Amino acid sequence: MGVKQLGIVGQSVKRRDGIGHVTGQTQYVDDVFYTGMLWLKMVRSPISRGIIHGIDTSKAEAFPGVVTVVTAKDVPNNWYTILCLIGVEPNDEPVLAHEEVMYFGEPICAIVAETEAIAAEAAGLVKLDIEELPPVLDMEFAISPDAPAIKKWGNNTFMYDGYNHRKLRFGDFEKAIQQADHVIEGDYSLSPIEHAPIETHCCVVKPEPDGRLTVHSNTQALYFTMDNTAIILQVPSQRLHMIGGTVGGGFGGKVDVITEPITCIAAMKTGRPVKWRWTREEEMRKSSTRAGVKMHYTDGVMKDGRIIARKVRSLEDSGAYHRHSPYGVQKHMANLPGPYTIPNVWVDAYCVYTNRQPSSAMRGFGVTEATFAVECQMERIARTIGMDSWEIRLINAYRNGQMRPVRKVVEDATLIETIQAAAELIGYELPAHLKAMSSDDYAGNGGHHG
Repeated sequence: MGVKQLGIVGQSVKRRDGIGHVTGQTQYVDDVFYTGMLWLKMVRSPISRGIIHGIDTSKAEAFPGVVTVVTAKDVPNNWYTILCLIGVEPNDEPVLAHEEVMYFGEPICAIVAETEAIAAEAAGLVKLDIEELPPVLDMEFAISPDAPAIKKWGNNTFMYDGYNHRKLRFGDFEKAIQQADHVIEGDYSLSPIEHAPIETHCCVVKPEPDGRLTVHSNTQALYFTMDNTAIILQVPSQRLHMIGGTVGGGFGGKVDVITEPITCIAAMKTGRPVKWRWTREEEMRKSSTRAGVKMHYTDGVMKDGRIIARKVRSLEDSGAYHRHSPYGVQKHMANLPGPYTIPNVWVDAYCVYTNRQPSSAMRGFGVTEATFAVECQMERIARTIGMDSWEIRLINAYRNGQMRPVRKVVEDATLIETIQAAAELIGYELPAHLKAMSSDDYAGNGGHHG
């Protein structure tokens, strides 16, 4: 069998959209304009947690240039449904809040007007009667017995198979940690991160004479957005003509199906094209973020550098609602041990709810945070036992044929070869015994290469 020829690796590849970007010819959603187009502005919660007793839109509706107001009663299925498509329930986030608010900036109602300026001014005329409640803003407090339950199911975590966290057990951690020559602990944390796309969230919807809706969106996931929008609108998906293309920057932040349902409802209600463009402040303070995470590692390490036990407790801040966080924590849990052969593993990963803006997808979310902590811990181990950083990784790197803690057999590791190539690339001379290692030399020695 011939060797497969690679035609891209090592070569410069011309971007398909590059010329359009640098010459200013690329059309973004914010460039879309229709005659008679209306503008939408959102009225948002001024507090982090509270009970809604009343929403008075009368002054806004009477303001010159305002065409309509969209409230929760206008939403056919008032739930964000982005996880129900993969079987994650219960639905917990309304499209528009009407009973309670759970984070500062939560959407309550939308003003639709002739101009963006009129919509913005009228939004300030909506009178909100909200009884403020003490917010839960700290993850450790959220899972403590003293915290009020902010979720309707009675606690402040997502429930995995009846447990308030996702468990991973492999081998016997408690026995192994007693046998270790060193017990090395480390705390690692990451703050929430905003994606900061150049183009903010933007959606334009035009109602067509045949009853369809033409939806221009800078979503990262066009079909996913179509399916969820159809579920929220309670219409057949073929009624939505989705036009995507240029995202204007996303990085995971434009998969939450936030703008499309409300803009569609506004267009259906008015019979006119409607545009909703987020301000930079909305993008920074109201859109989903990468989750804040706190991780604590306890490792049992032998004098020769073998990690024989690893225990991790991780708290990931979902913010007020699910979004994609329960799925992210699932990936997070699987990657917290790292790409290393550790025969005894104990992981507790919590998806914690607080009264912060929801977190969601961002560039390998769940995995990236775990990788950061794992590699910081590997450096801590190397320094503590006085071993070279390269060697500590190569000794523990997983090999083909080994079982990972998630019960998956490693089939194509290439981690050792990648580390060796990285050392060569930067001119670092590995000792001969490390150069001789291979991902195929698994000896089955207690889960480690001997």
